[in-house]
Amino acid sequence: MKVAFHVNDAKPRAKAARRELGAAARALGLRVASRGAAEVVVARGGDGTILHAVHAFPGVPVLGCNLGGLGYLASVVEKDFGKALRMLSEGRFKVSERSMLEVRKGRRRALALNDVVIVREMTGHAAILEVEADGRRAARYMADGVVVATPTGSTAYSLAAGGPVLMPDTRCLSVTPMNPHALAVRPVVVSDGVLLRVTSRRRVNGRVAEKLGVYADGEAVFMLGGDESAEISKAAELAKLVELAGFDPYEVMGRKLGWPK
Repeated sequence: MKVAFHVNDAKPRAKAARRELGAAARALGLRVASRGAAEVVVARGGDGTILHAVHAFPGVPVLGCNLGGLGYLASVVEKDFGKALRMLSEGRFKVSERSMLEVRKGRRRALALNDVVIVREMTGHAAILEVEADGRRAARYMADGVVVATPTGSTAYSLAAGGPVLMPDTRCLSVTPMNPHALAVRPVVVSDGVLLRVTSRRRVNGRVAEKLGVYADGEAVFMLGGDESAEISKAAELAKLVELAGFDPYEVMGRKLGWPK
């Protein structure tokens, strides 16, 4: 099997870690490959590193090895890195296909595995966000922004904003307003076949609409002005994550979120 390693080069000892991983892989009979020839990518870092690997190696299965904090996407802890490589060499894993989002504004398009975040930029005023689902008005939020998350991304920014946890195999998206100015406002779960349109509207007092930044997996993609919209839907592309033998999403969820045993 040809394996490539994706390491956060901003971290201390990144080059040394890459050499160590390469040596350990070769000792197990794995071949260290270049980007274009890799059959599996081992990403060593936090969730940001794993998301970067998914985008840098489109269509290639990614195994996450955690060196960050929570590291929800990285189910392998540091002490088990060697064991994880051995399981790869023995074929003791499966590939989980995960839904991705696409966000569009005109001809601009970006992909996200975790989430698309639309948020006000550099002001103290709340934004007015109108959300449509398949052309039907679904919600109107006075809030800091909104997070649209996949099941994979439901445990990231969406969870911090009060959104629900979605299991990886569910076919839905969560829509979570950020700091809404109404107690009755709650997150909504919709089918992943829905086309969502989020539009920036003027305030009742006529104040111009807030400038909104649109982010895909934390990367800025474009801005929204008054009465401009972003369309969000399930992408045709899939992300692929490696799940080692014995992987249990419920166990990982409880362990990462600190739930009592």
